[in-house]
Amino acid sequence: MKKTELLILGIGNILWADEGFGVRCVEAVNAAYQFEPNVTVLDGGTQGLYLLPFLEDARRLIVFDAVDYGKPPGEMVIAQDNEVPRFMGAKKMSLHQTGFQEVIACAALAGRLPESMMLIGVQPEQLEDFGGSLRDVVKEQIPHALEVALLQMRQWGIPYRARQTPVMADQHQHVLQMDEYEAGRPSEAQACRFGDERFISGQG
Repeated sequence: MKKTELLILGIGNILWADEGFGVRCVEAVNAAYQFEPNVTVLDGGTQGLYLLPFLEDARRLIVFDAVDYGKPPGEMVIAQDNEVPRFMGAKKMSLHQTGFQEVIACAALAGRLPESMMLIGVQPEQLEDFGGSLRDVVKEQIPHALEVALLQMRQWGIPYRARQTPVMADQHQHVLQMDEYEAGRPSEAQACRFGDERFISGQG
């Protein structure tokens, strides 16, 4: 019997601009709401197959991610159940997408796929800015993404409540929280964020 009623999962890489959308969504969910012990809120990062045990143990899944659908930047796409693998494979932007498709496939082969799945995806604007944060058009979708997730939870009958006390970040993790991460970012004059042209062109 599965122990987790719901897995709320964010995948992506906060170091590559809009690739961090999924992770920032689960951070926002965890900062604003409390859940029952049978609900897991997980920053899946780029862990790929390491996420398989979490997926197999979950009865239901909500996953946040940035996926290139070829749509205008910031446009949201919501997929459910059998549509989730297809939408996540629309265009592979990075290793974590391939990895999560494999996770879904492995869970399906084992007969341990969640009964219900929802993907809340957003079209990225910029992915190549190393050390960059979410672009405004993508960041603005976080509240909407959370509303979609909470509505689905209510429909599933999964309770939640507003968090009364703030989440205390680990002493080494606070620098990755979005506000501090953005404030500490060096300027383009101080750090090459889009690649060194001398290296890319083979000159220098």
